[in-house]
Amino acid sequence: MKYKRILLKLSGEALMGDRQYGIDPARLAEYADEIKQIHDQGVQIAIVIGGGNIFRGVAGAANGMDRVQGDYMGMLATVINGMALQGALEDKGMLTRLQTALKIEAIAEPYIKRRAVRHLEKGRIVIFGAGTGNPYFTTDTAAVLRGVEIHADVILKGTRVDGIYTADPEKDASATKYESLSFADVISKGLNVMDSTAFTLSQENELPIVVFDMNKKGNLTKICAGENIGTVVNV
Repeated sequence: MKYKRILLKLSGEALMGDRQYGIDPARLAEYADEIKQIHDQGVQIAIVIGGGNIFRGVAGAANGMDRVQGDYMGMLATVINGMALQGALEDKGMLTRLQTALKIEAIAEPYIKRRAVRHLEKGRIVIFGAGTGNPYFTTDTAAVLRGVEIHADVILKGTRVDGIYTADPEKDASATKYESLSFADVISKGLNVMDSTAFTLSQENELPIVVFDMNKKGNLTKICAGENIGTVVNV
């Protein structure tokens, strides 16, 4: 496999399936199947999930809620999603660990880098919950931060579209897809890959990002095997 250790970033909205909010068990099971394929081939897997299907701090702040309070609520939403994915993965026979940036000892280990790496080396899938543990930072930033810390080979950002386009393909039929981009290209073209903090952290640590369609069966396995799926952002 091209990538030996990956950080898979999933949005909370991805877990909704066709629902308006919450978690779709069928979508969870589909993702678990995709993850099992690469796990069975020896890829070490860490995962960060957003919480937008349950609560988003920015949206709360826009409606008059205290931003810090809203962000902590969003962190707890990511823990709920992490527990749901953990259950789905274990239903498929995989060993997992949920580590959180906020201490919630009854359901998760506290995030400790060395322990996380040891779990990965032993073939366990590690899910990182509660973002960075700090308000004002997104789960994209948490994903890159954890990816850098555990020395992941790549950030795999699973989305609803099959890569990065010149414009939003859901709104502009003439939008064309990029096969690959440099970090400098993304900045100069003003493309929205991740929030600026996450993107800068990835750029500074030369950690490549692959944006791909997580909902298409087999994509995750193909990327890990080195096939040209999605859009690669690299140095």
